[in-house]
Amino acid sequence: MSREYEAVYIFDSALEDAAIAEKIEKHHALLGTTDPITLDHWGRRQLAYKIGSKEAGYYVVARFKAEGKVLPEFERSLKLDDTVIRYLISVHEHELGAPPMTEEQLAARRARDGDDDDDEE
Repeated sequence: MSREYEAVYIFDSALEDAAIAEKIEKHHALLGTTDPITLDHWGRRQLAYKIGSKEAGYYVVARFKAEGKVLPEFERSLKLDDTVIRYLISVHEHELGAPPMTEEQLAARRARDGDDDDDEE
């Protein structure tokens, strides 16, 4: 069964952008997915704390669909890559923020907001 995952990678900031793109492509090839992989490059940023001798890193967020059985080999590849400072893979269940409201909840909010306006007079 395929699930949607989100992965955050922090690469060594000394790498050039082309080298980072090449490494991402190599790692994502292990996923064997035919669905498109969404990449969001955050760029070079200072780390919150020093990791080894590194004070800055290149951040990339990826969202992809994959089978759970391919994740161990994917994670192993990330662990063995010396240019990956840190990574985090998580199941992506929904967007951040409040869940969408139902029609009943919206109607109740409108009614409540309407009642609040009467109190101000």
